[in-house]
Amino acid sequence: MLYLELLIQGIVQGSLYGLMTLGLTLVYGLLRVLHVAHAGLFTLGGYVGVLVTNQTGSFALAILLAMIFVGICGMGIYKFAYEPILKRPPFVTLIASIALFIAMEEIFRIIFGPYGISYINPPLADNLSILGMNLKIGEVVVILFSLVMLLFLSWLSNHTRTGIAWRATVSDPDMAQAFGINKNRVRYLNFFVGSALTATAGVFVALLNNLVEPTMGAVPSYKGLAIIVLGGLGNIRGTLIASLLLGIVESFGTIYLGKVLDRDAIAFGLLIIILMVRPKGIMGEN
Repeated sequence: MLYLELLIQGIVQGSLYGLMTLGLTLVYGLLRVLHVAHAGLFTLGGYVGVLVTNQTGSFALAILLAMIFVGICGMGIYKFAYEPILKRPPFVTLIASIALFIAMEEIFRIIFGPYGISYINPPLADNLSILGMNLKIGEVVVILFSLVMLLFLSWLSNHTRTGIAWRATVSDPDMAQAFGINKNRVRYLNFFVGSALTATAGVFVALLNNLVEPTMGAVPSYKGLAIIVLGGLGNIRGTLIASLLLGIVESFGTIYLGKVLDRDAIAFGLLIIILMVRPKGIMGEN
């Protein structure tokens, strides 16, 4: 029973990692940009979720508004931070992204205070008994919501004209443009979808911890980069596998390795081990 509980907790954590890192993978696949500021959008989603829920009492509305608002902010980041410097060397966009993330943390600290905010009446806090285990309703919702979002993303990318244009632009931007695909429109969609997904991750992390604070995105920022490297840079399927793998390894590792390594050290230990065997990641061509 302990193993099953650890597995479920790992899947919950892996689902959150998946929602958070898919946007990173989408941006890297399209622009070859390491979008570190994505972690700031993750935190912003958490703040929107808590504030809207506290004001309206509707958690569903909070998720919807967080996705829309953070998605629009993501498009704004592309428009004003990345688009003017895309022709510069890659390290320029990386530096800009890191600077933007640090600025976002300070803005959150100034506006919301340094100590974080919590739900007045935490939603989905009741427990469910499943197979003899006590799980929070919120944890079950995280898994189901993640599955729905991933199925939607798969349908969007494989069965719609927009998704086909999206994949064509990733594979060969110049050829896609020659066939009449608007690269900028695809890029805006990319940033909106990726930012909306990480917003939901921020909302759920704030829900499960009953806390959102300015530096909430600090650890996810480098774990997210570790995950997309593990999965094979730009590989969506690899990112999902790496997210679940990392969540499960962390879950079991905190029990069996907790006295030697903390949770974050376990994550990077996994990264080192896998890259020693597969230098281009789980789904990369080695």
